[in-house]
Amino acid sequence: MHEWALASSIIEALRSLLKEHRREILSARIVLGELQSIDEEILKYALENLKRGTEVENVEFELVKEEVEFKCRRCSNTWKLSDLREELSDDIRESIHFIPEVVHSFIRCPRCGSRDFEVVRGRGLYIESIVVREK
Repeated sequence: MHEWALASSIIEALRSLLKEHRREILSARIVLGELQSIDEEILKYALENLKRGTEVENVEFELVKEEVEFKCRRCSNTWKLSDLREELSDDIRESIHFIPEVVHSFIRCPRCGSRDFEVVRGRGLYIESIVVREK
């Protein structure tokens, strides 16, 4: 259900840009951080429905997944969530989906074992770019 709230925020952000810059938005590239486990199909459906009848009705959306990457603050090792797929149970993955901040409770640096790491990429959702045309 949070996909609909995210879609609503994206539509409102684009509408706000239109009011500010008086241009036509042709397309928008939306990056979906893997850590959020956003259902791409539901988000796309929500975007298509929420844009109807608005000034962004003709915007084409491109949804791109961004893989999660971590960096250890202790030893500077970097690794990806996909490197740990075998080690994470479905329950742990579901916990991370609902509260991404708990990732530190379940994952350690594969090199030094530290839980002091940062999420370098693959978290959240953002509008990476838009293509516009002068009105």
